Amino acid sequence: MKKGMVINMGNSNIDVIKDAIISGRTSLGIELGSTRIKAVLMDEHFDPIAIGKHDWENRYIDNIWTYTLDDIWEGVQGSYRDLSNEVKSKYGVTITTIGAIGFSAMMHGYMVFNKAGELLVPFRTWRNTITGPAADKLTDLFQYNIPQRWSIAHLYQAILNKEEHVSEIDYMITLEGYVHWMLTGEKVLGIGDCAGMFPVDSNTKDFNERMIKQFDELIVPEGFSWKLADILPKVMVAGEYAGKLTEEGAKLLDPSGNLKPGIPFCPPEGDAGTGMVATNSVAKRTSNVSAGTSVFAMVVMEQDLKKVHTEIDIVTTPAGDPVAMVHSNNCTTDLNAWVSIFNEFAEAMGIEADMDKLYSVLYNKALEGDPDCGGLLAYGYYSGEHITHLDEGRPLFVRKPDAKFNLANFMRVNLYTSLGALKTGLDILFKEENVKVDKVLGHGGLFKTKGVGQRILAAAMDTPVSVMETAGEGGAWGIAILADYMLRKKEGETLDSYLDNKVFAGKTGTSMEPDKKDVEGFEEFMKLYTPGLAIERAAVETLK
Repeated sequence: MKKGMVINMGNSNIDVIKDAIISGRTSLGIELGSTRIKAVLMDEHFDPIAIGKHDWENRYIDNIWTYTLDDIWEGVQGSYRDLSNEVKSKYGVTITTIGAIGFSAMMHGYMVFNKAGELLVPFRTWRNTITGPAADKLTDLFQYNIPQRWSIAHLYQAILNKEEHVSEIDYMITLEGYVHWMLTGEKVLGIGDCAGMFPVDSNTKDFNERMIKQFDELIVPEGFSWKLADILPKVMVAGEYAGKLTEEGAKLLDPSGNLKPGIPFCPPEGDAGTGMVATNSVAKRTSNVSAGTSVFAMVVMEQDLKKVHTEIDIVTTPAGDPVAMVHSNNCTTDLNAWVSIFNEFAEAMGIEADMDKLYSVLYNKALEGDPDCGGLLAYGYYSGEHITHLDEGRPLFVRKPDAKFNLANFMRVNLYTSLGALKTGLDILFKEENVKVDKVLGHGGLFKTKGVGQRILAAAMDTPVSVMETAGEGGAWGIAILADYMLRKKEGETLDSYLDNKVFAGKTGTSMEPDKKDVEGFEEFMKLYTPGLAIERAAVETLK
C-alpha cells in the first residue's frame, strides 16, 4: 500500500485501520538513513498505513563526517511527528500506543560514551575513511577482513592516534543502538549490526571470543581500565525481546506526550539487515542490493569464502547466518546533483519541472544510450572508497574528444558509475570465489524510476533482478516487520519461514532478466573505469 492510497478506501477499511491504530495492532519502524529519516507504521497485514519523513544531511567538521546529537533527535522526533500528523489527517485518531517498535540506521560507525552517558567525541559515521592503519593491522591480526567503517577499526585507530577520550570509554555503540538505548535503557544491538562493530560467531550468535581475546592482548600496553567485552552491547537475534519504551523514552520520541510508555521493542538493526528483511533475502543463495546515497549488496552464503578479501565484509542476517557484503560509500549523491542541475536549467528557462517527472525522463533517457556509455567516464565519489582503495573522493566526469557525448550517454554513465565500485567487489565474489545466487532483489531510491535502476543492476550483476512494490519503503518497513516478528512469531518459527509464509506470501515482485548487450556494455565500461581510477586519484591529490 503506497502513501496516499488510504484516502480512496471505503469507510469500512478506514474503520478497520483506525481500530488497529487505537488498539495497538500495529508495528512502527524508524530508519535513520544518510539523507532521510523515515518512519513507517504497519498494520497486522504488513501494509504501511502511514509514513513520516525528515530530511537531514551529514556535516563535514574537522575532517570528520558526522551528525550531532541534536540532528539525531530532531530527525527522530520530526519523522515520528510527521507520521503522527498523517495518522491524524487520514484516520482522525491520535497514536497513543503501538504493538511493537524497532529502530534501524546506517550501519557501523563510532559512538562512544563515558560512565555519565556523555558522548566523548562527535559521532564518526560509516562514511569516514580515516582508519586505514587500524583496519589493516586488525585484518592481519584476526585473519578476517576488518573494513575501515567498522566500530572496532575506529576504536583502534583512536588508540593508535593516542586520543585522550579512549581511556574514558564506558560504552561503544552504533547509531540505532544509541537511539534504542535512550528510548528503552537497554544496551543491546541486533547481530547484523553487531557483525559490523566486531566480528561475530554465527554458531554462538555472539561476538567472536578468540578475536576479543586477541584485541585485549593487543591493547594491554595501553593500560586501559576496560576490556573490549565491557564496552560492547549485548548481541541479540531477530525475534528476541529487547526492552520496552520507558517514560523518559516516550517523551523523547513524542514530546507531545500522547505516546504511552511500555511498548515492546525488537533488537535494533543496521540498514543492511532491514534491507534483507524488506526484500525477503535472508535465505541462502538469496541476495539484495540497497541503492541510495551508498550502495551495498548482501549475499547469504552456503559456505565460508576461501580467502580473506578486504573488499568484502562478512556480516550476518538478523537471524545470525553468514552474509558476504559488498559496500560502496557512493551511489546516487552525484546522480542527484546532476538532476538538480537540470532542474536549475529548467527553472532558468521559466519551466517548473516536477522532480519525479524529471528523474523519470532523465533516467529513461539513459536507456537510449550506448551500452558502453559511448566512451564517457565518471566517478560519483563524494567520499573515499575502500573497494577501490581511495581515502577521499572527488566527483569527476571526463571524456576523450571522440567520445559520444550526448544526454543519453551522459545519464547512462552516471548510472553505471553509481554501481562501479560495487561491481568491482561483486566480481571478486562471483568470478574468484564462485559464489552462487539464485535471485537478487533491489530496493532503495535508485529503483524508484520503474525499470531503469533495475536494468542497470541486472547488467552489472549479470543476474535477474526483482523489485517489489514495497522497494521504496525500504528498511523502515523492514524493521517494522522485525518488530512484528518479535511480537507475533510462533514457537520455533524461523525468520525466513515467517517472511516466506506470511509477509511475502504470493508476492513475487517484478523481475527483469539481464540484457546481453547491457552486460557486455557494462564490462566494456569497467575496462575504462578500473584503469581510470588513476585519474580519480590525481583529482584527489590535486584538488586539496
